Amino acid sequence: MITVDLVIPAIDVGSKKQLFAVIADHVAEAYRIDASVLMQALIAREKIGTTGIGDGVALPHIKIDGIERIYCILARLNTAVDYDAIDQKPVDIIYLVLAPKESKTTQHLKILAQAARFLKEKKFHEIIRQNAEKDVLETLVSQWSAEQDAQEMT
Repeated sequence: MITVDLVIPAIDVGSKKQLFAVIADHVAEAYRIDASVLMQALIAREKIGTTGIGDGVALPHIKIDGIERIYCILARLNTAVDYDAIDQKPVDIIYLVLAPKESKTTQHLKILAQAARFLKEKKFHEIIRQNAEKDVLETLVSQWSAEQDAQEMT
């Protein structure tokens, strides 16, 4: 089940590198992780291939040492930045999946797949873009996830 462990609702940056620095700082503060390790992992992941999945959305996913479980971070930018996305459109919605280095690949992939399904729904893009309130964004993800769980049970 996807979650949102940390919401960063209104980021003001001018580049992908600045975006990664802001996200790394927020995550480091919230979970006592070295921000420079996060930053390096995000940059290294992007060198493999873009995580910009289109329609102004990016789904970066990294594994790092020093954490006990998977964390999901939803970030909303006030102004979209060039991200080298697959559709060449700038990105203003980021959903970061941060997993322990030793986590099982299947669990990591399941969360990525769920996050991708959530992020494919364009109606959520507008809700996210129009709301800089953490509560609204947290509720959006948790309600969608609960609905998905209920559908899987039927």
